Amino acid sequence: MALSALFVGALFAGPLAAEDAKGPNIDPTGGGKGGAVATLAMAHELFLLGEAHGDALIVLAAARLAATVGTAPGKELKRSTSGGEAAQEAGAPPQGPADADAMFERALSLAGEDAFLADVILDARGATGRGRIGGAFSQRASLTPGRTDSWEIPFAGGAYAELSVIGTGASDLDILVTDENGNVICFEGGQEDALYCDFIPSWDGFFVVAVENKGASAAAYDLVTN
Repeated sequence: MALSALFVGALFAGPLAAEDAKGPNIDPTGGGKGGAVATLAMAHELFLLGEAHGDALIVLAAARLAATVGTAPGKELKRSTSGGEAAQEAGAPPQGPADADAMFERALSLAGEDAFLADVILDARGATGRGRIGGAFSQRASLTPGRTDSWEIPFAGGAYAELSVIGTGASDLDILVTDENGNVICFEGGQEDALYCDFIPSWDGFFVVAVENKGASAAAYDLVTN
């Protein structure tokens, strides 16, 4: 009798409701292939590498990669800012991460008087837009020192999710991604100012992306999602 009761109970128990689930909202068996968000994050990483080495060809490769991604204005997301002082910095707002056009311009600058390389860069820029992939939503924000942005982003259970926070490479941003129960999904706490995170949620839920400016000056960044 006891075995039968257990069997019946299990049969009608049903799946665990999202509000009752306390473990991380991530499917450990799931996986996916990075899409437009991953491509854009990779382009910015490559751009910073080219800048560090003063290499026009690396910067050109980054520009061509970034140009393959078509981004749309960010979705309406809940954003709250806390910590530090909410004082406004005088002067122009901080410069944000480079887009494809700025990368091409930087490649031309690094090419200097190399006419052949300059022609290669101009030809590559002229060919941009062909075969462009979409599916990325981007929005820019800025933070004064000591302040933290918290973004609430909904992702559907069972669907591949990817997001990226992209800084300029000159700022110090701590980035934390958690689910609705506070479980850590991704984290970057070093001297970097960029993070790429992809996963498959187990159920429909909200994820919080916290971006803290640990630097001494205002910093701008892009939040990119699929």
